[in-house]
Amino acid sequence: MRDRIMRGFIEEIWEKGMKFSMDDLARRLGISKRTLYEHFSSKVEILETIIEQTAQEFDEKTRQIVEDSNLTLLEKIRAVIMVVPTHNDFYDLRILEQMKRYYPEQWAIVDASLSSDWAMLRQLIEQGIREGLIIDRNVTLMMKIIIDACNSALDQRFYTKNNITTQESLAAIADVLLFGLVPVDKR
Repeated sequence: MRDRIMRGFIEEIWEKGMKFSMDDLARRLGISKRTLYEHFSSKVEILETIIEQTAQEFDEKTRQIVEDSNLTLLEKIRAVIMVVPTHNDFYDLRILEQMKRYYPEQWAIVDASLSSDWAMLRQLIEQGIREGLIIDRNVTLMMKIIIDACNSALDQRFYTKNNITTQESLAAIADVLLFGLVPVDKR
């Protein structure tokens, strides 16, 4: 039921923005407000649960990729760049802008996770440099470029309008970042 409520919460945000009520959410789900409050005490608790669950899932998926001995280093880097959490549709520029305005504390948590220096990816990049698989450039700058490029997937309206899934966009971003725009035979 908690997952169903979180899914409904995200649907309400997409339809009405952050200003919907718990009555709206209960109506969408076809449950009583009492049932809703049995699982979550407030909209803020639902919001925080989605943020926390998404961050944990992202970290867990990333950890599994890093520890997968069947993947090459470049495959690990590409896979980490392409990690998409279950509630990915929550991470949209319009939603985040509303969150910044109406829920600044929760937005600060999301903003920190979106702009932080992803430690596991950084370690993979540094390993790639040591092993000669990745050019030796300023790692902090490389991480900023990678993170900013990945965060472009937050413009979900652009990707939806152009019939591109989040997974497809991140795969293309990973490929361009890792292998460039120019085919090997044209260099």
